[in-house]
Amino acid sequence: MKKDTEGSGRNADGTRNYLYCSYCYQYGSFLFNGTVEDMQEFCQVKMKEQGMPKFLAWLFTRNMKRLERWKQ
Repeated sequence: MKKDTEGSGRNADGTRNYLYCSYCYQYGSFLFNGTVEDMQEFCQVKMKEQGMPKFLAWLFTRNMKRLERWKQ
């Protein structure tokens, strides 16, 4: 979230939603409609592109299934 230039996502009424980043959630809608596994892979690739070691990229994305968006 620290790298999010907007600081957070936004709800449909324009208020901030601190559960999600602006890369994932804007104006009440999710921008990514794949599976949690797809999102983990996408994020890991982006982190590695920014110079993060593969292990840390995996570590930082392994708990995504626990986020409110992906809970079942």
